[in-house]
Amino acid sequence: MNRRAHEQSLPFVKMQGLGNDFVILDGRETPLDLTADDARAIADRHLGVGCDQVITLQPSKHADVFMRIQNADGSEAGACGNVTRCVAKILMAETGKHNATIETLFDVLKADTAETGEIAVDMGVPRLEWNEISLAFEMDPAAMELEATFPDGRRVSSPVGVNIGNPHAVFFVDDVESLDIASVGPPLEHDALFPERANISFAEIHGAETIRLRVWERGAGITMACGSAACATLVAARRRGLVTGGADIVVDGGTLHIDWLKNGHVIMTGPAEESFRGTLDLATLGKGRAA
Repeated sequence: MNRRAHEQSLPFVKMQGLGNDFVILDGRETPLDLTADDARAIADRHLGVGCDQVITLQPSKHADVFMRIQNADGSEAGACGNVTRCVAKILMAETGKHNATIETLFDVLKADTAETGEIAVDMGVPRLEWNEISLAFEMDPAAMELEATFPDGRRVSSPVGVNIGNPHAVFFVDDVESLDIASVGPPLEHDALFPERANISFAEIHGAETIRLRVWERGAGITMACGSAACATLVAARRRGLVTGGADIVVDGGTLHIDWLKNGHVIMTGPAEESFRGTLDLATLGKGRAA
């Protein structure tokens, strides 16, 4: 850890997109390299600030900013749709512009202010081949060889695989509200099929333009919203022929609108809100946590 992170209080902003929440730290001028332990301490909802992901803004040669994403368990993520909107809102407020570019491990993402006042993000082109999704074995990503059984005996199988910054497996089900996804999320996330683990989604089609979605997010667990999962779900539904155009993806925290354009790019539109600002001291976070 560098001296800045170790020795002084760090200003942060807490933001959320449909309940998917983030602690955002600014390392653009003074380097800030958080360890996995640091991220876990910040994300802890009892002993830290509490969030799904910890975000560090860093300089970029290819965009307005590079966005480092650490999950609540300290692991790294390649992209996150909801926080991209949040960071874009910060950048737009700083510059007075209606657009921003954000570099992630996955791609350089472009964000604009939508007519509704929400933030629209071009999430790039989804990767659909088995090796691009980072599967351990060659198979058809449109019907992967994966299944799970819930405590009540119901089974799900043959999800669609999509990589849009992170590996995703999307199961289509008849009654998503009644599923105990916490019971199957961890073993599916860590299945041998996914060397890098995966986000696990359960989607129910509600007509031609609406999909209800619940997500077990890699490194974070059940979240109120997952932007990349919403994008992956629209792509998966189109690949299965379950919808023909864009759709509203209804997550626990609200609604995202997702489009998959003819040029292959996926556009995600939704809100981004600031919750509060503060400072944190890594030296004191986590005191009292069991070793």
